Amino acid sequence: MKNILVPVGSSKNALSHLQYAVDFAEAFNAKLFIVQVYNVYTKAGTMMNVDKIIERESLEFLNGLVSEIDTRNVDVIVRSLKGNLIDTLELACKAADVDLILVEPRTNSIKDSVYLGKTSGRIIKQTNIPALIVPEGYSFKPATNILMAIKSAITKKEGVLIPLKELKNKFNASVNLLLVKTPYHNEGDFDVKDDLKALISNTTTSENATTFQGVLEHFQSHEPDMLCVVRRKRGFFAKKWEKNTILKKDFYSTIPVLVLSGLK
Repeated sequence: MKNILVPVGSSKNALSHLQYAVDFAEAFNAKLFIVQVYNVYTKAGTMMNVDKIIERESLEFLNGLVSEIDTRNVDVIVRSLKGNLIDTLELACKAADVDLILVEPRTNSIKDSVYLGKTSGRIIKQTNIPALIVPEGYSFKPATNILMAIKSAITKKEGVLIPLKELKNKFNASVNLLLVKTPYHNEGDFDVKDDLKALISNTTTSENATTFQGVLEHFQSHEPDMLCVVRRKRGFFAKKWEKNTILKKDFYSTIPVLVLSGLK
């Protein structure tokens, strides 16, 4: 895990989130990219160079935030990028060979009922980049007990388990697998292949309406300090969560959530 990207919005939690990102990057000796994506729509004939002004203000804002945190020995690169949020982030991640995006749950949402705001929700639901959702105000600490909750253990994508494997190895963490049988269960969904089996310390099966309900049922017995889930077309971040905003009643976590890019 050598390159980590942090998209920054206008959240009051920005400093705390960036400090977590620096501490996390330091643990992996990784380079940290701090970016802000902006878009401008101007009328034809506008005399002022709006792009340059916004880019300059964005960079000043980001550099101001960075000046207020302890960057330790981490190589921090600040960028202001123009374009569509998702497309621009994916291009930036590809160009910088990014291994992981660190996302804060809410950027500019002030509603207490919201877990993931529109921006964070779009990043989680619409990109294929592994992500780590870090709770507001959460201080970095090594993850030593990871609960991986999935409804299907079928793996087809090469390298999809790498972020989990690197976290396990770096922090000497135990990974407990929770297989949740939902109404969409298919034969073979619980067949755990060798690449995943090699990471797992213990396996628990559960029968629930959704994967999240399975997590709720078994959370206390496992007492994890990190949750690992999978992004699927009809998986953890779908169905009820058709909108980009995700409410706390549908999902909420007080610990970091690692979102893998999809096993299939």
